[in-house]
Formats: sequence, C-alpha cells, structure tokens
Amino acid sequence: MAMSGGKDDGEPMMEMNTTPLIDVMLVLLIMFIITIPIQTHAVKVDLPVNDPNATRPPVDPQKNKITIATDGTVSWNGSPVDQVRLRQYLDVAAAMNPEPELHFQPDPTVRYDTVDQTLAVIKRSNVTKLGFIGNEQYYREF
Repeated sequence: MAMSGGKDDGEPMMEMNTTPLIDVMLVLLIMFIITIPIQTHAVKVDLPVNDPNATRPPVDPQKNKITIATDGTVSWNGSPVDQVRLRQYLDVAAAMNPEPELHFQPDPTVRYDTVDQTLAVIKRSNVTKLGFIGNEQYYREF
C-alpha cells in the first residue's frame, strides 16, 4: 500500500508545489483590499461658527436636562421654570424630529410630591426619550 510521488519510484519530484504560495498570496491580497479603503477614508465636517451675539435657544435639539433643587425649584437646562413654561418647552422638544433626549435629575432630599408633579407634566407632554440620571446616589438607601 505504498504511494508513488512521481513517475518512477526513488526519483525526486521535479515540479514545484505552488499551492502554499497561492494561499499566502490570496491572504495578502485580502489584507490589502481591507486596509486600503481605510487609509483614503475622509469625513467632511461643517464646524459651527462661534457667534457671541447669538442667544441659545431654550430647547436644545440634542439633549435637555430637568433638575429639581432641594427647595423644590424646577430648572430647565439650568434656568428656573414654572409648570406652564416647562410644559411649553416639553411640547417643543416632543415636536422636534429627531426628538432630543430628556434627562431628569431630582435632588435626593426634595419632596416626592414635587418630583411626582414634574413627572406628570412630562408624561402629559408625550415625551418618549426620558432618562433618569443620578440614580447611583440612592443605591445605599435600600
């Protein structure tokens, strides 16, 4: 059950085996195909121009933050607001496309009634992207 390597047994084979060479060349070709487009990739970005006379809109198109201070003061992006003004800002934010994120962060010592009333205003405005931030401050209480 012996196998023959050439025409005559005992003689060296005169043909070169090119299969490993072809495999290496295919691997190198695939690597070049994958890496070459990355080197020529460019992203063009239009940077905003800083205008000191421009006022910031009260509703940020990316994300807005509602905070409640210890004394119960509700703030929208750092400026105090009442329930009516808060509802107006929330309606504007809910109407934007895409809708901006809304971050809600009450102080841990604020009365629950104030937080509940603010959450009711948020729910009535049909905001869908709401996130609670600062929850890690409560993990020791339970």
